[in-house]
Amino acid sequence: MDQEKLDHMRSVFNKLEDIKNNQESVIDKINHVITDLFQHPDKKLEKAMEDAHQKSSDNVDAVREALEDYEMRINKLENED
Repeated sequence: MDQEKLDHMRSVFNKLEDIKNNQESVIDKINHVITDLFQHPDKKLEKAMEDAHQKSSDNVDAVREALEDYEMRINKLENED
């Protein structure tokens, strides 16, 4: 097992998790804006937030899939002797 490569992969994995968490935080903030718009409707802003929400959700899904794949690759490398 190449420890240097494994350490690098773990570092990248942690960064990917951070990206996913940040993107989930963005979704939460977008949801707050959407909720606020119930009180003071703005159709143009609502549409923009709905679009942003969809794009952010797609990003979370893409990063989550990459994380799962990368984690399997890390696990495989860890189990090689």
